[in-house]
Amino acid sequence: MRTYLVVIDESPESEIALRFAARRAVKTGGSVEILALIPTPDFVQWGGVMATIEAEAHQRAEALVTGAAGTLLEESGLKPSITVLKGDGPKIIREMIRDNPEIAALVLGAAATGAPGALVSHFAGADAGALTVPLMIIPGSLDSEAIDRLS
Repeated sequence: MRTYLVVIDESPESEIALRFAARRAVKTGGSVEILALIPTPDFVQWGGVMATIEAEAHQRAEALVTGAAGTLLEESGLKPSITVLKGDGPKIIREMIRDNPEIAALVLGAAATGAPGALVSHFAGADAGALTVPLMIIPGSLDSEAIDRLS
């Protein structure tokens, strides 16, 4: 089954990317994998503080993907797979694509204004030729009607 891997965060462009991926999955009989990345925190001298910071980041990421999954199910009827991982985003994404042959495309949202975001910059630049699946960059300036029309 064709799976669209979507990386989400708290940005509006990730919601747009998720909507696009869901629409494509519905039209192609595919599925959606939602990935939330937890950045590795800077070193904090006290272990208890560090553990609290990591736990709070993980809870925020889980809440984010749970909300996104609920929206996706409500709007498209698709029940996505959910993954929450901590570490280097590009490395995690490459490993997920390598380990899951069902992933047919990496779907990322680009900010409507300013820089496109770290993952978009990375995969459209340094790793563009090394990806084994197409990269779909969804402009953050698209509204729902445009996404529905284009997907």
